[in-house]
Amino acid sequence: MAKKGKGKEAKLSFSANALMERNGLLVDVRIEEATHVAETYAAIAMAENSLAGSRRITMAGDKAYDDQAFIDACRSRNITPHVAQNTARSGGSRIDTRTTRHPGYAISQRKRKLVEEIFGWWKTIGGFRKTRFRGVQRTQLAAYFVGAAYNLLRMARLIAAT
Repeated sequence: MAKKGKGKEAKLSFSANALMERNGLLVDVRIEEATHVAETYAAIAMAENSLAGSRRITMAGDKAYDDQAFIDACRSRNITPHVAQNTARSGGSRIDTRTTRHPGYAISQRKRKLVEEIFGWWKTIGGFRKTRFRGVQRTQLAAYFVGAAYNLLRMARLIAAT
């Protein structure tokens, strides 16, 4: 059961988490039971499984990822967290100037909005506004198929643009 906000009703729901590369192609997708920490755990799990390598990489995210546990987990895995600063929180943001001072941080903040296209496509075209499957495993399989279809269309648009 999850609520979208204070005073809203609780509904049965899953949490869909997507890992996208800089051109807007889907790298990994995770479906989990909706909890308040499902996003950050899924992001770390996807990074460990899909982004293996020794080079330092960056990972962008919204304000929900501005959490000390997530940032520490990223830094211990050679990942620079380029998450949006949550300045409304008491105590301020967990992202400091050693991350935000670089021009790559601003680029990451612009690029991270491309993931919203994926979620929009899933809901309108992919039929994920209301999933018709029961259970995490069946919904995960459907998400893989919808993600593959999205990537095929995205690649066709990228090739046509060049």
